[in-house]
Amino acid sequence: MRHHGRRGGRHRPAFRAGPWKKAHATFYEGNTRTYGGACDYTDVVGEGYGMNTAALSNALFKDGRVCGACFQIECVDDPQWCKPGQPPLLPNPFQPSDNGGWCNPPREHFDIAMPVFDHLAEFKAGIIPVQYRRVPCRKRGGIRFTMNGNQWFYEVIVSNVGGAGDIVGVQVKVDKSRLRWTSLDHDWGATWKTGFPLQGKTLSFRVKSSDGRYMTSMHVVPSNWQFGQTFEGRNFKSGGRRRRNFKSGGRRRKGVGQL
Repeated sequence: MRHHGRRGGRHRPAFRAGPWKKAHATFYEGNTRTYGGACDYTDVVGEGYGMNTAALSNALFKDGRVCGACFQIECVDDPQWCKPGQPPLLPNPFQPSDNGGWCNPPREHFDIAMPVFDHLAEFKAGIIPVQYRRVPCRKRGGIRFTMNGNQWFYEVIVSNVGGAGDIVGVQVKVDKSRLRWTSLDHDWGATWKTGFPLQGKTLSFRVKSSDGRYMTSMHVVPSNWQFGQTFEGRNFKSGGRRRRNFKSGGRRRKGVGQL
């Protein structure tokens, strides 16, 4: 199957890294399915996020609106526990942190998955000072649309988003329909919902990222789609100049069903 990708809207530069800020970090234990958390990522490894995940304090998580964003974190100002020559940690947020008072407003705090906390500092430290900043998300493959729900109510999990990583709007268009693009309602995390009938129809999706850029994947979901299936469209680039319009072939992800 083929589809055409398209970037619409006004010309905007690619997402750039933000300023460094101060915060603190702890770690938690779990596995690839518990790391998905409130962003509705069922399996963070299978959905392109790897083990680099973190729970964020309420000041950073913003009721799930920051799901998919990428942060760079470094352990600082604690030579006793910070590991020398530590590589930069690039976690994706997946749920609000409940690590006691450290996560209460207005504190900015990261609760990092245990397998990657070890790259920053010794476990014995417990809590470490860090500096962090937003950075572009560099993803393999395209934006993924996972179809969930039932014949009366539809949910779409949008994942593996490049560029800014977090999205602020999703629209769907039914093939061979007189209806224009229809906006989906944000449910929670990476999940968007609608009561508009979608089953048995070829679907196109348009995604708006938090930096105001658009990505459109035409005819990305075939008419014979089933609940639990995931389809892959075009993705944002994390750097370089962008063209207003372009066409490119696309593909359905092979071997991807219920995640």
